[in-house]
Amino acid sequence: MSRAAAPPLAPERADGFAEDVIAWQQREGRHGLPWQGTRDAYRVWLSEVMLQQTQVATVLAYYGRFLQRFPDVQSLAAAPLDDVLALWSGLGYYSRARNLHRCAQAVVAEHGGRFPGQAAALAQLPGIGRSTAAAIAAFCFGERVAILDGNVKRVLSRVLGFEDDLARASAIEALWAEATALLPAREVGVYTQGLMDLGATLCTQRAPACLHCPVAPRCVARREGRPERYPVKTRRLKRGRRTHALLWLRQGTRWWLVQRPATGVWAGLWSLPEYDSADTLQLLADGWRGEGEWLEPVQHALTHFDWTLQPLAWTLPPRAALPAGVPEGRWCEPVEALALGLPAPIRKLFEAVATSDN
Repeated sequence: MSRAAAPPLAPERADGFAEDVIAWQQREGRHGLPWQGTRDAYRVWLSEVMLQQTQVATVLAYYGRFLQRFPDVQSLAAAPLDDVLALWSGLGYYSRARNLHRCAQAVVAEHGGRFPGQAAALAQLPGIGRSTAAAIAAFCFGERVAILDGNVKRVLSRVLGFEDDLARASAIEALWAEATALLPAREVGVYTQGLMDLGATLCTQRAPACLHCPVAPRCVARREGRPERYPVKTRRLKRGRRTHALLWLRQGTRWWLVQRPATGVWAGLWSLPEYDSADTLQLLADGWRGEGEWLEPVQHALTHFDWTLQPLAWTLPPRAALPAGVPEGRWCEPVEALALGLPAPIRKLFEAVATSDN
């Protein structure tokens, strides 16, 4: 049985907490990220979505390219989804890209191309959760509203000694209440950024730098000497394993690609035809014209399972018809294929061949 949630910060610890975070952020926090220093809700929204479950260093490689292609919400809304997925390719968690596109269309159609200025209204848009909505509202519109992303959960759980199990909805709601109670009267954007920066740079999941933390004197976890214990979350997903075969069908310089279903893993992306096993694919290929070669297996880790993909590279003779058992798709030249929205391991496979051919 989980223990009760920690009580709110005692007055002597609560007073000055936000001020300490703000002062530290202004003095030592992050200031040079490309989405900082702007109140443009489109740019802040884009960065917040990209940063969900993704490290800053990875996002930096995508953010500028995305803005160059889609400089505003109108251009994003008007673009084909395939173009959006192509730019997102390799960033992972592709439902974010699909929701990004849907959200842009909703902002244009329902709000005249302007993001709402309140967190409650922002949270009604596709793909914008409560914490992301609050971040946009705080950074762009100065709304006094709390965020609770992964970094902030960790910071506040440790400072408060919050012992309730965050796998439970009631515990999350209790922590939301704590986060709201700690909000400063002014400079909520700086405070919000400060909490994010603390979680990202000092109050990390492992080996937190407590000696440099501006709120260390107030921190229950530091006083207990066991900061890694927080946040408490007992539910753990059991990872699974899957194995499938992929068909890399070639004819001349062209490759056969298929678009994956609108739901499920890699939804809407272009990929190689997938089969339930290497044996299934080999039985089909035994009756085909041409010749093939099994390539080295590709290992890919997703959120809930580890995936082994066994590619069969099969070369068809010129003018040979598409073999039986190959799903509907399209022929693409390599340059055309690499411009599509591809799953990261497929792109890596293609790029390795494209590089070796040059």
